[in-house]
Amino acid sequence: MSPLIRIKPSMGPLDAFWHLANLFAPAWGLAALLAAAIKLVWWREVAALPWLRLWLWGGGGGTLACIAALAVLGRDGTMAGYGLLLLGVALPQWRLMLRR
Repeated sequence: MSPLIRIKPSMGPLDAFWHLANLFAPAWGLAALLAAAIKLVWWREVAALPWLRLWLWGGGGGTLACIAALAVLGRDGTMAGYGLLLLGVALPQWRLMLRR
C-alpha cells in the first residue's frame, strides 16, 4: 500500500504577487525616473503635460517590453531584455513629448 502523496504548491498567491511585482518594478521605476528627468530638463516644453501621464505611458510601454522580452528571449535579466525595456519606456514618453 502506498501512502497518499500530497503535492505542496511551490508558490503561493502572495509569492506570485511579489514575483510579478519584482518583474515589473524596473519598468515602472525607470518610467518614474525618466518622467521626472523630462519634467526637469524640458520643463518649458512639457509644462502642460502631467508627470502622471508620462509615468503611466512609460510604465505601460516598459511592461509590454518586459513581456515581449520574456516571450522572445525566454528569460529575464538579459542585456537585450534591458535594452528592450529602455526602448519600451522611452518611446511612449518621447511620443507624448512630440505631441506638445
